[in-house]
Amino acid sequence: MLSRAFLLGSIFATSLVSGQGVGSYQTETHPKLTWQQCSGTGGSNCRTVNGEIVIDANWRWLHVKGDYKNCYDGNTWDTTNCSDNDKCSSNCVVEGADYSATYGITTSSSALTLKFVTKGSYSTNIGSRTYLMKDTNTYQMFNLIGNEFTFDVDVSQLPCGLNGALYFVVMDSKGQGTAGAKYGTGYCDGQCPRDLKFINGKANAAGWQPSSNDQNAGVGERGACCAEMDVWEANSISTALTPHSCDTVSFSECSGENCGGTYSDTRYAGPCDPNGCDFNPYRLGVTDFYGKGKTVDTSKPFTVVTQFLGSGSNLSEIKRFYVQNGKVIENPQPKTKGITGNSITQQWCDAENKANQEDVYPFKDHGGMRSMAQGMAKGMVLVMSLWDDHYANMLWLDSTYPTDKDASFPGAARGDCPITSGVPADVESQNANAQVKYSNIKFGPIGSTFKQP
Repeated sequence: MLSRAFLLGSIFATSLVSGQGVGSYQTETHPKLTWQQCSGTGGSNCRTVNGEIVIDANWRWLHVKGDYKNCYDGNTWDTTNCSDNDKCSSNCVVEGADYSATYGITTSSSALTLKFVTKGSYSTNIGSRTYLMKDTNTYQMFNLIGNEFTFDVDVSQLPCGLNGALYFVVMDSKGQGTAGAKYGTGYCDGQCPRDLKFINGKANAAGWQPSSNDQNAGVGERGACCAEMDVWEANSISTALTPHSCDTVSFSECSGENCGGTYSDTRYAGPCDPNGCDFNPYRLGVTDFYGKGKTVDTSKPFTVVTQFLGSGSNLSEIKRFYVQNGKVIENPQPKTKGITGNSITQQWCDAENKANQEDVYPFKDHGGMRSMAQGMAKGMVLVMSLWDDHYANMLWLDSTYPTDKDASFPGAARGDCPITSGVPADVESQNANAQVKYSNIKFGPIGSTFKQP
């Protein structure tokens, strides 16, 4: 994945950030969400687990302690209270969230709905990133190896330029700073994001550069790295299943251009793999598999099953199935010359890199499947989000990318969206009512969450 930059709003300001301390103006009450822990075979032996949802701290109102004054406004920091990182960390607190009214986040039993644009009384919020909680103060941790993760999804209202992403990252179960997991702190991923306002409980204000095309975002000097397993990045046009490896799989800080990834000019200088080894059916030449009216019909809800084969700290294979209208659908066989097999293995990734004639291979350089196994063995946090892309207009998911390549070049065509699509200003104005719905999450040993053919 290339980016997770978001245009945000708040109750009192137009942008939201995370803080180390906690304010007292808005009570933090997490929406409830149930999921199922399964055993046995065929999805018949599953027990209900009562969980919660929390929104990422980067969305929240950050203000001066005991005052309504913003610490971060537009895409710049208050120079008085945040003249340096330590002073900002001491002066500023993060606030609770009104999930439905401000962020368009609602739950109903086992279903989570994320709305794209939500117009509140004081602001307009765009997109969101949420985490599944074990309890009020702790993220739910998943060890994926030897297990499968299943969920239902409705992407029918996600056009070009949007990404309803469900994925796992190696975050700490308690979050970071005084606010902790209760307030959605501690995010990291394979891009080593530098757009986070607080990292490891400390402000990222020093050296902050406001975005040139996002009135609410910017990039700081520090980044937050960790291994990332993108189970689901998708809209109604394209989808990708993508592991991202890292030299150090759990949370680590990086600095400046040495972070690499989306937020740095030196994309491959960082400790993590910003590209990933992706299984995108369209990119593999199977253009009739996924989309509205296709084999997996995205005009209707369907079930996504991802299996992580292996044991202990060894991950051998990642497999994907879909279930729709009572039919189990396997991932398709690639049509790209030189790539065989419909699941992700190290050998498959090697073949894809070679067939697409890629000049770099960061997935293997940063440990490949071995690295992913190490991250999974540490336990991973489930992330569910909806976002648009201020860096590459989501073309890497659903169009021809890079845009100067011919669509016939191996791996260039990732979807049939035009290369002019996905501009955030257009997506936000023309598709404000877009939304994604995740539901019926199930987790357990291989074969326990659904009936295999």
